[in-house]
Amino acid sequence: MQTRQFLVEPGLSLTGEVGGPPGAPCVILLHGGGQTRFSWAGAGRRLVEGGYRVVNFDARGHGESDWAGPGGYSLGDHAADLRTVVEEVGGPVALVGASLGGATALRALAEGMRPSAVVLVDIVPNPDPRGIRRVRDFMQARPDGFASLDEAADAIAAYNPHRPRPADVSGLRNNLRERRDGRFHWHWDPAFLERDIETSVAELAATIEGARVAADIPVMLVRGGDSDVVSDEGVRILRDVLPDLEVREIAAAGHMVAGDRNDAFNAATLDFLGRHFPPDVSSSEGETRQ
Repeated sequence: MQTRQFLVEPGLSLTGEVGGPPGAPCVILLHGGGQTRFSWAGAGRRLVEGGYRVVNFDARGHGESDWAGPGGYSLGDHAADLRTVVEEVGGPVALVGASLGGATALRALAEGMRPSAVVLVDIVPNPDPRGIRRVRDFMQARPDGFASLDEAADAIAAYNPHRPRPADVSGLRNNLRERRDGRFHWHWDPAFLERDIETSVAELAATIEGARVAADIPVMLVRGGDSDVVSDEGVRILRDVLPDLEVREIAAAGHMVAGDRNDAFNAATLDFLGRHFPPDVSSSEGETRQ
């Protein structure tokens, strides 16, 4: 994978990675809020091995991408960034979005983007508000950071008991910044969490319009079997506007499906893309309709 910068607006660049055969059908990976592009490491490798071109970038305010500051993190802002990336990539694309990334894809659909396929990872326009609140509470819980990577690993293990605590916690450096005082802080702009949660939930509910106009686009929802964010009711509402919606439930996975059960997630995603966006499609076919 090669590192690449995407200038999405004056003074604001996103850092990403691009890999796979040039000219191959392209899969764009969109991570969740509070994550970085490294959450897709396993999925990205499998997609490249499967013959896809892969674009995987840190969302604004996350990882190595620039911070937008207060007022710069609406779904509209994220969808505009995605549009810029898609325009730079060119050709047909599929979108794979987890949580915030999936909501971004739905917002982009509502604004006219026409990808060849979409995978929504444990996100629907009408999630369980208790699950959303639990995610937000975790992200806001340690404004003072952590004294060590082990302390951060303990906090993650308490929040996400579905995933075994790793013995080697060095990988957490991809998600944390070590400041001059030696404490570790999450790799995102604190202003990202300043938005009122009711506003965020309302924005998410409005993404149903993105689903409504995507009736002719193959869409799959990958749902964690133990998720507290995607409920049966949320799935029903989404299926009402997307009758052909495919739903895959990954057992023993919570909201962070790809991290909890990476092999199962990859298998489901590659199967879906293989049927609707196969890697042997020529770059001249299925033009991305924007």
